[in-house]
Amino acid sequence: MQQPAEDFRDHLATVDDDGSRKWLYPKQPKGSFYNARKVISYLLLAFFFSAPFIYVGGEQLLLFNLLERKFVLFGSIFYPHDFHIFMFAMAVAIIGIGIFTLVFGRLFCGWICPQTIFMEMLFRRIEYLIEGDAGAQKALNKAPMSGKKFAKKFSKHLIFLAISFAISNLFLAYIIGSQALWAIMTEGIAAHVVGLVMIIVFSLVFYMVFMFLREQVCTTICPYGRLQSVLLDKKSMVVAYDYNRGEARAKIKKNEDRKLMLKGDCIDCFQCVQVCPTGIDIRNGTQLECTNCTACIDACNIMMDAVGLEKGLIRYTSEEALETKTAFKFTKRIWFFSALLLALTVVFGLLLFARNAVEMKLLRAVGQSSHITNDGRIGNVFTYSIYNKTNKILPLRFELDNVKGTVEVIGNVDFSLPAGNHINGTCVISIAKEEIGGTSKKIKIAVYNRDTNEKLDNFETVFINR
Repeated sequence: MQQPAEDFRDHLATVDDDGSRKWLYPKQPKGSFYNARKVISYLLLAFFFSAPFIYVGGEQLLLFNLLERKFVLFGSIFYPHDFHIFMFAMAVAIIGIGIFTLVFGRLFCGWICPQTIFMEMLFRRIEYLIEGDAGAQKALNKAPMSGKKFAKKFSKHLIFLAISFAISNLFLAYIIGSQALWAIMTEGIAAHVVGLVMIIVFSLVFYMVFMFLREQVCTTICPYGRLQSVLLDKKSMVVAYDYNRGEARAKIKKNEDRKLMLKGDCIDCFQCVQVCPTGIDIRNGTQLECTNCTACIDACNIMMDAVGLEKGLIRYTSEEALETKTAFKFTKRIWFFSALLLALTVVFGLLLFARNAVEMKLLRAVGQSSHITNDGRIGNVFTYSIYNKTNKILPLRFELDNVKGTVEVIGNVDFSLPAGNHINGTCVISIAKEEIGGTSKKIKIAVYNRDTNEKLDNFETVFINR
């Protein structure tokens, strides 16, 4: 029975009238957009699978070790004392999501999202390879069990489980490190029973997601899909059907003049619906379930070419452009928000990579004023905190940069900085009275690598003489 024009907004395309799951069999997409997505997806997959095994300066390229509170981004190590950077990163991410969606719609979902890439470019393609396209899959599922059907189903599920197991181990490599993972794998099962159980659990979770949940992740689970309704406006770029050109829909007949017969360019072939991985009809307008994957664009363009009509009936555009019957343009608003997003990313990048490997802070000791040392100089007591953001032990020494004097470290004979850690302590800075020249003087104290004489960081403070 034909649904009312707006009834689609009250139902998910994957749910039947009785509330049961409607299993989708999307046709395998073909076309220029799909080819471009494949290139991007396989580049991202290659990076994802190789990143834990690439090392820069002795550190894994990417590591998110929550247990040891150690994070590595492109070889740079971050510890809890870098929390302000992650706070800024979270702010950039939240603002960036809002700006990106406001301008480019749900482009991330269709082109970069790991769920889409794994589902459409890995698991789904394996399914097409083993079971065939949509029609063949439907026929196979309806057919009684046979040796051929069992072989196809068994091989598909086995491959899906194997890939899910590999993904689980790969995620673990991002958390504990690939070397630690390899050590666990070579030590034997008995030593890591709990770890193995967790890996199996996560493997089953991934298997369930890509074997059974599928598009439900995008349509009902993912919060970004829900957030889209708040962030989009009429100027946002979306995958949309040009109803001005397409309506009224009608099947095509040989040698007909569609304009004379008041027919639109939409030939009602349903190819856009059949390739949609979330089962929607894009001709009904912008919908939350649309992930902007462009499968419908490719399908429609192929049909337009086949019947000799202009391509682009479904395309990237905006609701405003469709209403005004104008081409989608990169307006000042889009350029402004894009520039803002780029600026935030650049600032974050500079903050991320322009930091010192060692960070020092110096504070005057509470309740301490200046005093006269045994050799007649003026002494000030300071407390120091030094953070090591490298994976090496650093032997240290203090030195005054802009004035003659000495720095004596109290109670720390070795005065070395542990890798990825920090030290706190007390030091006495002594300066001759004539060097001060008043009641106070700004001084710069630097910390050096004792072995290489490399300056690691410096700090400016006020030395008092009263």
